[in-house]
Amino acid sequence: MAGGFEDLDVYKEARVLRRRLYKLTSQLPRDEKTNLFRQMRRAALSATNNIAEGHGSRSFKHNISYLYRLRGSVNELMDDINVCMDEGYFRAEHLEDLQKQAVSVVKLINGYIAYLCGRLAEAKSGSG
Repeated sequence: MAGGFEDLDVYKEARVLRRRLYKLTSQLPRDEKTNLFRQMRRAALSATNNIAEGHGSRSFKHNISYLYRLRGSVNELMDDINVCMDEGYFRAEHLEDLQKQAVSVVKLINGYIAYLCGRLAEAKSGSG
């Protein structure tokens, strides 16, 4: 982990997803501005925050726990996108594209978790 968290592919992709979700939420119907709007923005912000905070912990074990929270936030966003789809708030194609991007972020998270688990195992065995 030579660079900062901003150099991580998972952060870059989560940041793009966050920006797209912020744009989406700004177009939600007025009656969703208090609930779904806040929920989606909180989860989107939590996603990139957890990457930054975990990276800053400088402990593989703690970083992994932040990544599990991150994965939970992205899954939460996927469900929120389903709500938008179910309620017909936006075009299905647009929401499906967001879902695909969220899945891509989850795959990157899983890869980063696997990498950190490997580093943790190396550190425990004394070969790292």
